[in-house]
Amino acid sequence: MIDAIVAMFRQLRAQDAATHVALLFVILFGLLLAVTIGGLLWRIRHPLDILQPDPRSARAQFQRDLNASWVGAVLFWLAWISGPIGATLLTALFSFFCLREFVTLQHTTRSDHRALIAAFFVVLPAQYVIVAMQRFDLFTVFIPVYAFLAIPVISALADDPRRFLERNAKIQWGIMVCVYGLSHGPALLLIDFPHYQGRGAFLLFFLVMVVSVAQVMQEVASRTLRRRPVARRISRSFSKRSWWIGALSGAMTGTLLYWMTPFKVGQAFALAFIAAGAGTLGALVMKALKREAGVHYWGNRSAITGAIGLLDRTAALCFAAPVFFHSVRWYFQG
Repeated sequence: MIDAIVAMFRQLRAQDAATHVALLFVILFGLLLAVTIGGLLWRIRHPLDILQPDPRSARAQFQRDLNASWVGAVLFWLAWISGPIGATLLTALFSFFCLREFVTLQHTTRSDHRALIAAFFVVLPAQYVIVAMQRFDLFTVFIPVYAFLAIPVISALADDPRRFLERNAKIQWGIMVCVYGLSHGPALLLIDFPHYQGRGAFLLFFLVMVVSVAQVMQEVASRTLRRRPVARRISRSFSKRSWWIGALSGAMTGTLLYWMTPFKVGQAFALAFIAAGAGTLGALVMKALKREAGVHYWGNRSAITGAIGLLDRTAALCFAAPVFFHSVRWYFQG
C-alpha cells in the first residue's frame, strides 16, 4: 500500500507543468464545490437557520469563510492566467486595501498625512516594482532599512512631537505587515530553482494551503480540546496543544503536496511546519492589535475601509510568507 502511494506521488512529480496546473485547480475547486454542496444540504435540513440567521453563530462564520475561500480561489486562478506581473499587481492592490484597513483603526493625526502618503504612494508601489524586477537583494532591505528610516524623517518634518514614537511605530508596523509581508507572495512566483523554472505558482499554492489548513485545524482543536489558552485576554482559542496540532496538520499537508514543489518529502515537512507555525503565531499577534483597537474584525468599519475584513483573511499569510520565502531561498540558494 505504501509502495503504491509512493509510486503515485513519483508519477505526479514526473508530469509536466500543464498537468500539475490542471490537477491543482481540479483539487482546489473540487474541494470547495464539495464543501459548498455539503453546506447547502445542511441548510436544507435546518430551515430555521435560513429564516432566523444569527450573524455571530459558527454557521455564519463558516459561510463567510467559505465565501472568502471561493473568492480567493478565483483570484488565485486569475493570478495564474495573468502571469507573474498580473499576480504582482493583484497582490499590490491587496496590500493597499490591507494597509488602509490597518491605518483606519489606528490613531493618526494631520501631522501623519505626509508619512501616510509616502507609505501608500511611494513605499508600496516601489516595493512591488522591485519584486517585479526580481531584485531580491534590494527587495529584502528596502522596507526594513530605507522605508523604516525615511518614515520618521518625513513625520519629523511635520513639526509635531506629540506621541511621535507611537504614531510612527504604528505606520511602520502597518507597512511591514501589509506591504513587506504580503509582497513575498508574488516574490515566490518569480523565484527560480534549478529544473524548476516557471513553477513558482506551485510554491505560492503550497504556502496558502499549508497556512489555511493550520489555521482551520488549530481552531477545530481549540474548540474540541478546551485547553487553557496561553493568552486569554488576546485569544481564548490559542493554546499550546492547539498550536502544535495546527502546525503539524499544516506540515502533513505540505508533505502530501511535496510533488508540486522542488522539495523532497522531509524538506517539504520541515518548511511547511515553519510556515504553518509562523502563520498561526502571526494571527495571534494580529488579534492582539485588534484587541487594542477594540474591534473583533479589521473590517468592522467597512463603510470607511471599503474592504470588509480583508486583513483578517491575509493576516497569517503576512507573517508566513516572508518566513517561508527566506527559509526556502536560504536553504536552496545559499
